[in-house]
Amino acid sequence: MKKLMTMTRQFRDDENGAAMVEYTILLGIITIAVIASIVVVGAWVGARWTSLSTTLTANP
Repeated sequence: MKKLMTMTRQFRDDENGAAMVEYTILLGIITIAVIASIVVVGAWVGARWTSLSTTLTANP
């Protein structure tokens, strides 16, 4: 148990651990933004494709 407490204190005092957490949070935010962008662009392209298909079908 003492070894676990020592390791916990070392991790808390180590600035590399804090930087790793910050980079992980930043990576998560970037990932969410990329996924949201892909979804939005995909919906836009899908709507355009449907509109084009409808126009071509209605005007033979």
